[in-house]
Amino acid sequence: MTKKAKKSFSDRVYEVVKKIPKGETMTYKEVAIAIGSSCSFRAVGNALNKNKNPMVPCHRVIRTDGKTGGYRSGESFKKSILKKEGAI
Repeated sequence: MTKKAKKSFSDRVYEVVKKIPKGETMTYKEVAIAIGSSCSFRAVGNALNKNKNPMVPCHRVIRTDGKTGGYRSGESFKKSILKKEGAI
């Protein structure tokens, strides 16, 4: 019997973020809580910043104060995508 490989922190983040429906958002903290690491919201942001997979909608993760936060392609681009999806 083989032991199951443990998913990396980033993989766990991406798994949660992939499930955020179009037109909705989650906060970095909510993602951290969803992966069982409630204090790791900054690490969630770092993992999302490094993501290159277009199937992971990183733009749907925002700050707890309601501001959009950073985005690899720029904050204004992130805002435009969220507006187009009806999330803001």
